[in-house]
Amino acid sequence: MAKVAIVTGASRGIGRATAKRLAKDGFSVIVNYAGNAAMAQGVVNEIKEGGGSATAIQADISKSEDVQHLFTETKQQYGGIDVVVNNAGIMELSPIAKDDLDVFDKTIATNLRGTFMVFAQAAQHVAEGGRIIAFSSSALLKSFPTYGPYIAAKAGVEGLVHVLANELAGRNITVNGIAPGPTATELLLKGKTEEDIQKLRNLAPLQRLGEPEDIANAVSFLAGPGGGWINSQILRVNGGFAY
Repeated sequence: MAKVAIVTGASRGIGRATAKRLAKDGFSVIVNYAGNAAMAQGVVNEIKEGGGSATAIQADISKSEDVQHLFTETKQQYGGIDVVVNNAGIMELSPIAKDDLDVFDKTIATNLRGTFMVFAQAAQHVAEGGRIIAFSSSALLKSFPTYGPYIAAKAGVEGLVHVLANELAGRNITVNGIAPGPTATELLLKGKTEEDIQKLRNLAPLQRLGEPEDIANAVSFLAGPGGGWINSQILRVNGGFAY
């Protein structure tokens, strides 16, 4: 029987690439989405056309009842959960001096509180020997202006990774984070000029943006047999962007 993986925010970008890669690895994949059912179903259809197994389940990870539903529905349909990848997140930028609490609260609610709730359900439901993977960001290493709410949330995510890894001692479940560098997704590219994008390319010695598949490959490693001895780590998948 195939192992089961939940990927949040899987209708586009890194989440989409991750869902497709885990399906290729043999997982039955839950393609979670917040609002765009058509895009999520498109990912499911691509996976099935490739011979894989997938189901789309709606849940907004900033809402406790939605997160609970995501896990209970997955267990009802598949019987168990082996891997959880919490990719869903938002990125709204605002300088601290602007005192934009709406942006701050919204970012914390999705990126940090959402991770906390996903972790809570994963800790209860992931099978022995399973993997829990959260998404941070290599932006933490640069402290870019206007990224205050986003970086605050992602710094909190990294803290939760280490705590949950310790709390799950004895269950053979690893908890790790992935911190992508600039990656060619709608989330990053929206509103940026070609000059902005070129500057981002040049931040890494490899002088390109990451591709969603680059990040999905790292998730595949942590979720697969080769990642079994990696625990409580933040893997910075960024082409050397911060060094």
